[in-house]
Amino acid sequence: MFQYILRRVLLTLPIMLGVSLVCFALVHLAPGDPLVSVLPPDASAALQEQLRQLYGFDRSYPEQFLSWIGRAIQGDLGTSIATNRPVTAEVMRAVSNTFMLACVATGIGFLLGSLFGFVAGYFRNSWIDRVATALSVVGVSVPHYWLGMVLVIIFSSILMWLPATGAGPGGSSDWTWDWEHMKHLILPALTMSVIPMGIIARTLRALVAEILAQEFVVGLRAKGMRDLHIFLHVVKNAAPTALAVMGLQLGYLLGGSILIETVFSWPGTGFLLNSAIFQRDLPLLQGTILVLALFFVVLNLLVDIIQSALDPRIQRS
Repeated sequence: MFQYILRRVLLTLPIMLGVSLVCFALVHLAPGDPLVSVLPPDASAALQEQLRQLYGFDRSYPEQFLSWIGRAIQGDLGTSIATNRPVTAEVMRAVSNTFMLACVATGIGFLLGSLFGFVAGYFRNSWIDRVATALSVVGVSVPHYWLGMVLVIIFSSILMWLPATGAGPGGSSDWTWDWEHMKHLILPALTMSVIPMGIIARTLRALVAEILAQEFVVGLRAKGMRDLHIFLHVVKNAAPTALAVMGLQLGYLLGGSILIETVFSWPGTGFLLNSAIFQRDLPLLQGTILVLALFFVVLNLLVDIIQSALDPRIQRS
């Protein structure tokens, strides 16, 4: 087990280096001047050159990359052009908000998706299967930003039960675990949970149906084992796949929540990316993308390790 973990960690290091290189290249190949948001329209050539030297844009791309990756290893992602604040502090605050939202959404999606998937697969071709499959298809098909706006109209505008935007009262971004703040989490979390719920349900439905057709299940039925015990065996065999799908969905939600966070004005990485793109804030943009990409890589590593602990056959494959 230790050798397997060590091998997976060593394989992750070049992936992280490749991710940082791709992140840097994509951001710098985008058209536009990154200093346009801070330079006045009548800025002199001397001022433009001074700012380029200050932010390191006067150097070649290889020199900029080596300098950036060297500082990033030490935890310094540079300074935001638009706000003149450290990128690391900006990104970490946004990542914590997005991570909390993504974890809650993934938890809701995993619980509902697992329930629908296991029940639909165990009672396949029944009315329960058809209802659960229909719900999962709807969850995957409905645009989540549209669903978010519908939920805001119903629960915020009409019923006035829940707040529509922000992460706290008065637009505050400082989170505390009380009911006033948790009310702001409900609508975006429910909206984000719909897609992972549908994906997990459809995946587990097909997996459970496949497991039930295997010979060991037939043997357990022939031995007279009760349905509950058989169901527990099915759950144990489907758990590694369910965990892998949940880990991937959590990673996708961490990096792909820009529309949801924009709809609900949630102060997370999606909202931060949206602002950085429109302001052409290169240090903030590449720092945010790098942190999200590294989170995804580390998350996949943890899922692989947990999968191998649940199913030792993975280590031998």
